[in-house]
Amino acid sequence: MRQARLPDGFGIRIDPKVRAYSGGRVLIGGSPTRMLKLAPTAAAMIGDGYLEVIDSESAVVARRLLDSGVANPRPMSTPSPRDVTVVIPVKNNALGLRRVLGALRGLDVIVVDDGSEVPIVAPAVGNGCGGRVTVLRHETAKGPAAARNTGLRHAETPFVAFLDSDVLPRTGWIEVMLGHFSDPAVALVAPRIVALEPEASTLARYEHARSSLDLGRRESAVQSGGAVSFVPSAAMIARREVLDEFGGFDESMHVAEDVDLCWRLQESGWRLRYEPVANVAHDHRVSFGKWFDRKMFYGTGAAPLAARHVGKVPPLAMSSWTFFACVAAATCTRLGLLGAVATLATTLLRLRRMFTAIDQPTRVAAILTAQGFVGGAWQLASAMCRHYWPITLLAVLASRRIRRIALAVAFAEGVADWATHREPGGLGPLRHTLFKRMDDIAYGAGLWKGALVARDLGALKPRLKQ
Repeated sequence: MRQARLPDGFGIRIDPKVRAYSGGRVLIGGSPTRMLKLAPTAAAMIGDGYLEVIDSESAVVARRLLDSGVANPRPMSTPSPRDVTVVIPVKNNALGLRRVLGALRGLDVIVVDDGSEVPIVAPAVGNGCGGRVTVLRHETAKGPAAARNTGLRHAETPFVAFLDSDVLPRTGWIEVMLGHFSDPAVALVAPRIVALEPEASTLARYEHARSSLDLGRRESAVQSGGAVSFVPSAAMIARREVLDEFGGFDESMHVAEDVDLCWRLQESGWRLRYEPVANVAHDHRVSFGKWFDRKMFYGTGAAPLAARHVGKVPPLAMSSWTFFACVAAATCTRLGLLGAVATLATTLLRLRRMFTAIDQPTRVAAILTAQGFVGGAWQLASAMCRHYWPITLLAVLASRRIRRIALAVAFAEGVADWATHREPGGLGPLRHTLFKRMDDIAYGAGLWKGALVARDLGALKPRLKQ
């Protein structure tokens, strides 16, 4: 891990979902959940949950809290937007390009025309953004990764922002994200991507709540296995020299190249941040055919990712104890329920032995056991309906009992998903569940297609830990 010192004045705030025990010397939280033990002097620095870096000692504590995922950054300075070049890959979307350029006043922009049927030239895009606009062209389409890399190679500023031609940045988007780069270990920052027209249709209202590009309202570190495991390249800002060092995006990938970049940066010790205060609106595909095809396309990216990043694309990731408890409970039999209770009780006792050094060890162990079981049940239900739906379908056709269980799981998971992601003015639980199931069918079909074409089932293997 890169251990670049945080500058004086940099602040961190303990995440509100983190629980403190033993006078603040033990913190439990983050994603994935972990327990962090602090020395008394370190616990005293945090005080009311905020720590400001004032010397080398406080810098070490702040870095540890950030890297553990129990704290979020509160930067102390912001680089200038003049230090940013915006790269926009575009193919056959002159209207969207003009729209996004209108929101980039004062910024230098490189437009990369990736083989549009009608070539885009500088007079056509105009100079309405107030900065310098440079147009580069690929005579034949090479894909969005190659287009972004072309723009990256021509940029000269310390930072490069990538925006797709179908997005529209909201006011203040760039300043909020640039603040994170006051941490010298941060290589990339991304905003929240919201719907451009959230109420255009029934499908648009579903996408407003459940778009694959929208990673939610909570700020987070970006790390595989965490709450935010990657950020989409539709909108992001990165250090130019770092991307140059890594060769930019993998041009051989025409899907999931953004996930691959995030994980390569992470594996080398760079930090990445998701900043939902910054908003960029996206023109979602809301005609059913195009929407379904796009979801399938996303699914095909799992196989190449699994081949490049072994063990980081599991449909299920949990302890073997939690997995057994969830499967046993799902049988809805007396023996299965007894097995689930016995497994959870064993888990509670094992956790309690780990927490003997803190106050209320039984309560803490019970909370974590319950959280693990609920999280595992959610994963299992989601995987049945999304990643493994062809297997679920075969089981449903073979057994009436499994059919009843599968229908109950499909409905319950859809309603729970609605309750978790609903937006004001959005769909009701029934219609949301219907669209969620079609979303899952499309993604799962793409996943299986990609795996069979690659002859590699790595993207379908669960990861069970002891």
